Amino acid sequence: MQVINLGDQQSVLNKFISELRDVSVQADRMRFRRNIERVGEVLGYELSKTLSFHKVDIKTPLGIANCNIPKEDVVICSILRAGLPFHQGLLNYFDTAENTFISAYRHHTSEKEFEIKVEYLASPSLENKTLILADPMLATGRSFVNVYSALKKMGTPKEIHLASVIGSQQGIEYMSTHFPENTKLWIAIVDKELNDKGYIVPGLGDAGDLAYGTKLQH
Repeated sequence: MQVINLGDQQSVLNKFISELRDVSVQADRMRFRRNIERVGEVLGYELSKTLSFHKVDIKTPLGIANCNIPKEDVVICSILRAGLPFHQGLLNYFDTAENTFISAYRHHTSEKEFEIKVEYLASPSLENKTLILADPMLATGRSFVNVYSALKKMGTPKEIHLASVIGSQQGIEYMSTHFPENTKLWIAIVDKELNDKGYIVPGLGDAGDLAYGTKLQH
């Protein structure tokens, strides 16, 4: 799996990440969601550079312009619920893409132990399409892997791109053994550690709660 860590580059993306991490900014849920969305837009733009393109003739008021546009059939799959603003950011740039939504959550069996449960799935066929599998948080990597396993019944994609806002090195290493070798991971920042509860450190907290409010555990 190829990892493209855009946090290694100097760009305005770093400002969005700093605000996502900042507890004094996180209180503004609308800004938190917008920053997640903006990170999705940046990752989508960078990802688009690797796609196949073809030339088309476009009629303008004054003549014909030859334009180079992507030719892949793209499907964006987001993991609910934290993935919703991230999904919108990607969709802003791949506005003709098909869309897949899937639920994955931590079901705690003890204070520190949990399993990833995948339940809801709504998806078109993925056969021979370019799949962008998106989740803003890549902690242990198990959500990505379990969701990918659930998606296999929808067909075999031509290409797989993974997109995440923030991840752990441990989670990335785990995922690299479960996805095809030519898979690309697009990520805005990588932290080195997970704590004993499987959360990214220093991370940014629970993206779903920060975007939409706290939830009752079940």
